[in-house]
Amino acid sequence: DGELISSIGRGFCVLIGISRRDTDKDLEYISRKILNLRLFDDGEKRWTKNIMEKNFEILCVSQFTLHGVLKGNKLDFHNSMTADSSKQLYEKFLNQIRSSYKPEVIKDGLFGANMQVNIQNDGPVTYQLESPQAAN
Repeated sequence: DGELISSIGRGFCVLIGISRRDTDKDLEYISRKILNLRLFDDGEKRWTKNIMEKNFEILCVSQFTLHGVLKGNKLDFHNSMTADSSKQLYEKFLNQIRSSYKPEVIKDGLFGANMQVNIQNDGPVTYQLESPQAAN
């Protein structure tokens, strides 16, 4: 309906896909990595500062389609967690990251909504992050 739900300045846009195998431990790992990844420069050297050191913001967007796989020419989402369960884990993730950083700079969209997300990629730097448990 054209309503602006969230926006951020410089920082991360985190597209969060929760798989049917994800646990609280996976969320802890991911939130810790998001906050501590050194992806920003210090004015002289690249890859030296994390998001907290730069006082940047984070926009979190739930994205169940990240776990979609092709079945012929159609997407199949059997690897994605069900909506009710993933909403609970997504809320836990938001609470974890907010409690570890500045809650006022952690923004999110509407869970399960059809949204238009505009991302301006600086660098461009895009990184796929999975917990070690998910890789097994």
